[in-house]
Amino acid sequence: MNTDYSIRTATPEDAQALVAIYDYYVKETAITFEYETPSVEEFRGRIEKVLTKYPYIVVERTISENGAKEIVGYAYASTFKDRDAYQWSVELSIYIQKDARREGLGRLLYEELERRLKDQGILNLYACIGYPDTEDEHLNLDSVRFHEKLGFSMIGKFNKCGYKFDTWYSMVWMEKMIGEHK
Repeated sequence: MNTDYSIRTATPEDAQALVAIYDYYVKETAITFEYETPSVEEFRGRIEKVLTKYPYIVVERTISENGAKEIVGYAYASTFKDRDAYQWSVELSIYIQKDARREGLGRLLYEELERRLKDQGILNLYACIGYPDTEDEHLNLDSVRFHEKLGFSMIGKFNKCGYKFDTWYSMVWMEKMIGEHK
């Protein structure tokens, strides 16, 4: 891992940089089932909403000798289900800049997110992941493999529930317990 990376809490002012990362996933992949890239203002609202309750973090890399940085990925937790009994569970999301993948940034972000959530009393982490019945140019099993490496287990599959790029894709849920259920 390059030591020129740092993690910090996201701010609403990061919306433009985060939309730029997310845009690739909306337009070129079935990783997200959104068809249209949200506006910067809409994304700003999403960030603000998450930050009222959960961590939203970005990873930056230093891009010049004067210390200038650019955001190359982000991750956040959101409400798993909007009922009081679910308050110890969250859904996670993560996106890495297209040309910064496979540099260990996903692990770096998830480890920090997990630490912050554990400090907050969260016990269960869930990930909702697009799943191809046959891998193609828009969706492969990399996200499932990534989550497995970080200790997540497959707990459910919704068959052919998302339609994008003239293809039906499935969706899976993965889970990781990070605390003791007393």
